[in-house]
Amino acid sequence: MSSSSSTRPSIDWAARAAAVQIDGRPVIEGRRVDTQAGLQFDCISPLNGRSLGAVSRGQAADIDAAVASARAAFDDGRWARRAPAARKRVLQAFSEKILAAKEELALLETLDMGKPIQYSLAVDVPSTARCIAWYAEAIDKIYDEIAPTGPNALALIQREAMGVIGAIVPWNYPMIMAAWKLGPALAAGNSVVLKPSEKSPLTALRLAELALDAGLPPGVFNVVPGYGHEAGEALALHMDVDAVGFTGSTRVGRKMLEYAGRSNLKRVYNELGGKSAFLVFPDFDDLPRAAKTVAGSMFFNQGESCNAPSRVLVHDSIADEFLALLAAEAPKYQAGDPLDPRTVMGALVDAGQLGTVMGYIESGRSEGARAVVGGEQQRVETGGYFVAPTIFDSVSPGMKIAREEIFGPVMSVLRFKDEAEAVRLANDSPYGLQASVWSSHIDRAHRVARALRAGTVHVNQYDEDDLTVPFGGYKQSGNGRDKSLHAFDKYTELKTTWLRINP
Repeated sequence: MSSSSSTRPSIDWAARAAAVQIDGRPVIEGRRVDTQAGLQFDCISPLNGRSLGAVSRGQAADIDAAVASARAAFDDGRWARRAPAARKRVLQAFSEKILAAKEELALLETLDMGKPIQYSLAVDVPSTARCIAWYAEAIDKIYDEIAPTGPNALALIQREAMGVIGAIVPWNYPMIMAAWKLGPALAAGNSVVLKPSEKSPLTALRLAELALDAGLPPGVFNVVPGYGHEAGEALALHMDVDAVGFTGSTRVGRKMLEYAGRSNLKRVYNELGGKSAFLVFPDFDDLPRAAKTVAGSMFFNQGESCNAPSRVLVHDSIADEFLALLAAEAPKYQAGDPLDPRTVMGALVDAGQLGTVMGYIESGRSEGARAVVGGEQQRVETGGYFVAPTIFDSVSPGMKIAREEIFGPVMSVLRFKDEAEAVRLANDSPYGLQASVWSSHIDRAHRVARALRAGTVHVNQYDEDDLTVPFGGYKQSGNGRDKSLHAFDKYTELKTTWLRINP
């Protein structure tokens, strides 16, 4: 992946980082407020293990205040009953505010969760702004329905905003994941309470301020930082929250469903983990491109992507050749200073994640896999959390590194003998988020794509994407879909109004 010209190498990002001062207080009812208990935690930067400042540790009482604000805003119609064209203008302005604050948001994202500044600038900020703008444009393009009833009736089918939406988002793409919830939820007329990950709360708080600057009424978008077992649990259990959009681990996704059952049976939409399979068949005629693609997709964002192609399934006859090509790609992704515009792989989000990833690497070795490249911590002297791009060979399907989501730059190569075995291995997973098929035979490409149990199947590419297509998975990768018009299904109710017409 090449460095974007938008990174403006003349910027002294280290100097800007040294001058950053954060405000970690919640945004409730259109303003920064102190938490009721006054508790805080340090926001630790993965670049060097140092504190960026204090962030409020929201509790149930703060969630109560945010939900009450959101409910009042919904009930009085300050947003929900605005004309679609008026909501559209505000969200368009919100998108423009995000782009105008591009460098500030990108720096916060890099300092907070460790991704390279070039990608924060070229990917995360523009993708966030585009998501908000796309759903703004969709507001006045969605029509309701009239059912095909008999002549003595008129049955109207309308989408209505649900009310108060709880959004709980992860730390790997803080802005983008927030936008995937905010775009359709706000466009539909809902109010939102967002709980960002305690590992990366900074951009969410700034997004709330930018939304207010763009004209979003107070109370419509509230942000409460805090720990998952405190603020997140309180939001998911809240009796006045109508739906929760959650992106995170399958373990916590199960809890979200439990919380719904313990509370008001609120709708829960989970976007969870993945262990995506990348299938390379011997008839594919450009193995170097396939190797370059899977390395770029796997090591992007330090491997901290739910759709990372971490299981590479290669036919026996080409496995050694393909492994050599992969090994040649790995040096391009050595961990570097995330504030250096030339860096393509940054730091893992925190010390806990570093320990998790190194534990999986040790597990792979102890179970008999062979680390072809990588397998060690890097840049230890910085105090940051860096791991070398790692590729394992001699991986069997039962190993932990082949079955469990690692969320780090660790790739497992497995070998198959024929198409049937490839499909069986790919589907032998509790997850079903994404997959990829590499074949020059159109019949095989379609046949295998149909057989794979995954929400998205890429053919002869990986990670090509657009807001117009849904994102989500089968099995334990979740339910519902982010992105595309299908996301409106998560944040609206269908109401039928049946009118009798007398002759």
